[in-house]
Amino acid sequence: MQFVKNGPDVPERLLQAHEEGRVVFFCGAGISYPANLPGFYGLVEKLYEGLGATPSSVQQAAIKAGQYDTAISLLERGLPGKREAVRKEIAKILTPDFSASNATSTHSALLTLGCSRDEKYRLVTTNFDRIFEEVIARESLDLSTFQAPLLPVPKNRWDGLVYLHGLLSESPSKNNLDSLVVSSGDFGL
Repeated sequence: MQFVKNGPDVPERLLQAHEEGRVVFFCGAGISYPANLPGFYGLVEKLYEGLGATPSSVQQAAIKAGQYDTAISLLERGLPGKREAVRKEIAKILTPDFSASNATSTHSALLTLGCSRDEKYRLVTTNFDRIFEEVIARESLDLSTFQAPLLPVPKNRWDGLVYLHGLLSESPSKNNLDSLVVSSGDFGL
């Protein structure tokens, strides 16, 4: 079924699974581009720039190979003030520009799409930014949110928005920044 002229053909099975609450929407950095936020590569680039750090040959190799989590881990180990300085810079970089055109429209659409007919939400995001939180508050939505490292049991009773890698708080504390899953060293969280 096509919903938009020349748009993708959405299989009937997928529509039925969505109606039954069996579809989970996974969202990555691309949904936050309209709010002038970078993808993972852009985040790494801005991190090095913002911290005045020049990537070593090992860090450059990780970046070139698309191993951005490794590059961040190496950066955290190689800087004075290390992890905390990197995490604070990440929080600065990931401050959305809500005045940008359509800054929240994709998030709003995903919250609509991610809600089944029995009003259960099935969304997972790898983003740390607070754009979903802005939309939830603005639209007065009633949904649960879960953030790493405390995630819901992925069974039928799960209902809400999962921040798989954590969520930046409005005023990030050291503990909040430490709980983000950003670098290869964080995957154990």
